[in-house]
Amino acid sequence: MEEFQNHGEISLAHYGVLFLDELPEFNKSTLEVLRGPLEDRIVTISRVNASLTYPCNFMFVASMNPCECGYYGSKEKECTCTEKSISRYMGKISGPLLDRIDIQVEVTPVKYQKLDSKSEIETSDQIRNRVNKARKIQIQRYQNLGIYSNSELTPKLIDKYCKLNEKGKTILQNAFEKLGLSARAYGRILKVARTIADLDEKENIEAIHIAEAIQYRNLDRKYWKN
Repeated sequence: MEEFQNHGEISLAHYGVLFLDELPEFNKSTLEVLRGPLEDRIVTISRVNASLTYPCNFMFVASMNPCECGYYGSKEKECTCTEKSISRYMGKISGPLLDRIDIQVEVTPVKYQKLDSKSEIETSDQIRNRVNKARKIQIQRYQNLGIYSNSELTPKLIDKYCKLNEKGKTILQNAFEKLGLSARAYGRILKVARTIADLDEKENIEAIHIAEAIQYRNLDRKYWKN
């Protein structure tokens, strides 16, 4: 039985966060166990005498380096890894698992000039207030549907609540043709765009929202080149 099922982390994270640090350090077979729960929001544990199913509607968050030395793709320092070791390291993360991760962000080293900058930045309190407002918008929108957030939208509900104008449709179509995105990515991009619009307190998804959501699907094409 896989690690996550043995220890119950997936089910314990129900309506919470499951954070995995150094993602490629987990066994590939262990990571593949996540695919079903991320898609179906349930986990089934089989034993000799019984098979039990638990709810696991959680937010999956993970972090990783681009390679074992941490400098693959860096403009600041040369990577010391071989192509074979990089391929093996990246290979721990499969395309289908990546496809289930809505937002993929590359975090680059912070320059000293930015640390010493006097420009105003958004505070944690301001960010929390924006997130809370967006959450309230979603709770009110779906109050009669038995769901609480955009992430829970079914394909039918996506068609109803994630409509795009013509400019947004054109941007999304161009992205699919250029990036070779999957059908699963289509729904996830729309749900992320709906969330960005909620954070912006906009009733409808605008072209700028769909463009930002698409940007969060580029990382796997940069490092995994699917």
